[in-house]
Amino acid sequence: MPTLPLSLAVITHNEADNIARCLDSVPFAAEKLVVDSGSDDATVAIAQAHGARVVQQDWLGFGAQRNFATTQCSHDWILVLDADEYLTPELAAELQQRLPQLMASDAPAAWLRRSTIYMGAPMRWYRPAVGERLARLYHRERARWTDARVHESLRFDGIAPTLRAPFNHVNNPTLVHKQLKVLRYSELKCRDWLERGKPVRMWQTPFVYALAFLKDYLFRLACLDGWRGFIIAHTAASYAAYKRLRYYEMRHNPESVARAAHILTHHGIDR
Repeated sequence: MPTLPLSLAVITHNEADNIARCLDSVPFAAEKLVVDSGSDDATVAIAQAHGARVVQQDWLGFGAQRNFATTQCSHDWILVLDADEYLTPELAAELQQRLPQLMASDAPAAWLRRSTIYMGAPMRWYRPAVGERLARLYHRERARWTDARVHESLRFDGIAPTLRAPFNHVNNPTLVHKQLKVLRYSELKCRDWLERGKPVRMWQTPFVYALAFLKDYLFRLACLDGWRGFIIAHTAASYAAYKRLRYYEMRHNPESVARAAHILTHHGIDR
């Protein structure tokens, strides 16, 4: 298949189950770059076997890790995917058709739509899991990732087109994976809050849970996805509440920051 002057950039840590599918879904990328943060499974070997150049970099946080990956790419236009994401054939075909014109323009980036596979099947109604719009394709001199430890976003000025076909996200193969991710993401977010000196407002916690659940379950239509929708709304609301509980603990028992980091690292959750 003809290649285009595009770098696919993927950040990884122990993604042996996912990385091949991700890399193989972008056959037209002239470069496939994997920035790995010390995987102890077969991630690196599999990535190399599927045509990727692997660079090792200790974990910097999501935003900083993506910005580092940007500096390692050989091409100005970069497509970013997570290891558990992959292009659909429809999006791959659309990108091949539209990329030459996009690359010749002054556009800073392009929006892609993401569909989520949850508990083994696509979500049909839950709004964030059906056609969620994300900026994942960009010119590295016209866009930059925020430096947030978690929930980073791509920042740019100007108008960016939106592609029609979606890419897929295999969201947490089990609820166990989801809960481990909640622990990790909460810890990263709370460290950001701690650095900024965010006030502790524990009284908000029960309201945060209730409002987050109602937002996802009713207003974002998770209720139409049956029990899977209930579960996804509950886990999202629990995450919103747990972050505040953990931040309260960090502020009132600063020793817990180091102790939690130790136990999370020991179990391979933190990096």
